[in-house]
Formats: sequence, C-alpha cells, structure tokens
Amino acid sequence: MDVQLKRGLLDVCVLAAIKNEDSYGYKIIKDMKPYVELSESTLYTILKRLEAAAMLTVRTAEHDGRLRKYYHITDAGHRRIEEFKSEWQEVIAIYQFVTRGEENHA
Repeated sequence: MDVQLKRGLLDVCVLAAIKNEDSYGYKIIKDMKPYVELSESTLYTILKRLEAAAMLTVRTAEHDGRLRKYYHITDAGHRRIEEFKSEWQEVIAIYQFVTRGEENHA
C-alpha cells in the first residue's frame, strides 16, 4: 500500500479510536488491534502529528501512581473523520472502476 495513503488511513483510525472517549497509548493500540496492527513507535509518531495539527489534545493524569498521557479528540479531529468518510466514497468508486469486470476472471 502507498505509504502516504496508509499514513492518512492510520491517522483517521487513531482519531476514531478516541472519538467517543479520551484514551491512552496502550488502550488505543488494544482497541485498534482487531482491525489494524500498530506498533507503539508508529502510534506515538501519529499522536504527535495529530497534536501538531490540532486534531487532538493531550493531558497528563496520575494512574496507579504513574503519570499517563490521555488523548482527547478536538473539533478539527471530528471534522477530519467526517472528511474521511466522504472522501472514502470516492475511493470506493475508484476501486469499483479499477476492478470492474473482474468478477468473471477470478
């Protein structure tokens, strides 16, 4: 898969993982695991990029005596998810065009 396309997809997946409630790194990875495999280093790169783009905010809170970073989606992050959903219709149409007529050849 094209690196830029995959990067954009992973960004939206991370936003989707926190769209209903604030979350932290390990839980985000765990929540995404049934759908997409993501390493810790990749996740934290994505989180930094999304924070820089103002699509999420970060707060630190104590949990079991340790500090944990919690990520919260912003309005811009919610808008990005909505943009993705409308863009995805175009991707589906392109896929259907590319694969048209292949059902009989499989």
